Amino acid sequence: MSQLELASDAGISTKHLSFLETGRSRPSRQMLLRLATCLDVPLRGRNSLLNAADFSTVFEERALNEPPLDIVRRAMDTVLAAHDPNPALAIDRRWTMVAANRAVAYLLAGTEPLLLRPPVNIMRLLLHPAGLASRIVNLSQWRAHAIDRLRRQIDSNGDSGLMDLLEEIRGYPSPPTGSATDPVDHDMIAVPLKLATMDGIMSFYETSTVFSTPVDITVSELSIEAFLPADRQTAEAMRIAGAKDDTQPLPLPLMAEQKLAAIA
Repeated sequence: MSQLELASDAGISTKHLSFLETGRSRPSRQMLLRLATCLDVPLRGRNSLLNAADFSTVFEERALNEPPLDIVRRAMDTVLAAHDPNPALAIDRRWTMVAANRAVAYLLAGTEPLLLRPPVNIMRLLLHPAGLASRIVNLSQWRAHAIDRLRRQIDSNGDSGLMDLLEEIRGYPSPPTGSATDPVDHDMIAVPLKLATMDGIMSFYETSTVFSTPVDITVSELSIEAFLPADRQTAEAMRIAGAKDDTQPLPLPLMAEQKLAAIA
């Protein structure tokens, strides 16, 4: 974004913006928040900007189990349950799973139990050799997609934890066959996650859902990752798997210890 574009979006002159950039003028709290909004700075970063300018922070960060976020947890559980019999889970800014529906157990069958101990990192679970990596048919494409997504997150928020996670994933063994630039079927609408299972090769499209107007940092960093069937075979297999299990979604700690570990 050019200086002119940012000044125009913020409703100020380029001269005033230049003075703010060089320190010749001191920004007000309102001006900092306006510029942060124009630059799409995450809420956590906006608090950092305010602190750097000696202003108090504006956005709170509550733990997900605190009473003010009860409605968020209920909404999240409703969305996760609505995705059954397809896998769906909620993650925080560092890809730590905070909730999941019952179908996730099917997706993670055969995973090394150590990777299922809380806190469960979904990116690690997908790409670690002892996780799902050995069963992902198009691992080269999926690994490239995951690394690209992490890079974009880091560009947005500069999170050191994500940087460490990216370096860890880069250190995993490279896929023995295929290429990150494998041709994509023109009939596809997105690159699917193709997973080898006892029921054959399952194919899923991943979608992300976020709260659109958050003012709480925790809420702003939550997303629901859903794996939707990319073909009829996968849809039917998930329907049958879901019909075999009439249990209700479990809170993450119980799920990780009782259900996910039991199937590993």
